[in-house]
Amino acid sequence: MNPEERVMTTLYDEHAAVLYSFVLRYVPDRDQASDVVQETLLRAWRHLDDIDPERAEARSYLFTIARNLLTDQWRAAQRRPRLVHDDDALHAQAAPDQLESALQGWVVADALERLTPEHRVVIEALYYQGRSVAAAARELGLPEGTVKSRSYYAVRALRSIFEELGVVR
Repeated sequence: MNPEERVMTTLYDEHAAVLYSFVLRYVPDRDQASDVVQETLLRAWRHLDDIDPERAEARSYLFTIARNLLTDQWRAAQRRPRLVHDDDALHAQAAPDQLESALQGWVVADALERLTPEHRVVIEALYYQGRSVAAAARELGLPEGTVKSRSYYAVRALRSIFEELGVVR
């Protein structure tokens, strides 16, 4: 074992447990506390020339490093934006499925606007108002065969329009 390894082993054996207890007072997470202790010892290893493990100064030096790391972490946490837990604001936001539904509604409305008025009226009567072919024919004053053929061609036109809009199903 070389002298540097011996110094680090001595520092770890004599101070790591106390250092860990110190850090745990300020950090509730045990993993984060272990990280702080590890970083403290790493920084101490980088400055081994400044440390004499036989003197009491070594512990205070390690505590100073740990305190500075904790201060840096606290300052960094203060600069980060925090999550807001405002239930009213969260409920006011559109849910992803509501948003998807709204977007689909806009696409369908745009597609319907591109149809001829004759086709649009038939689609609205059959699909949006839920009328039967016979009821739609009576309401629109058209023969049932005309309503059927217009709905057939309207659906084909809508498929083409949806393809133009980039809607693929």
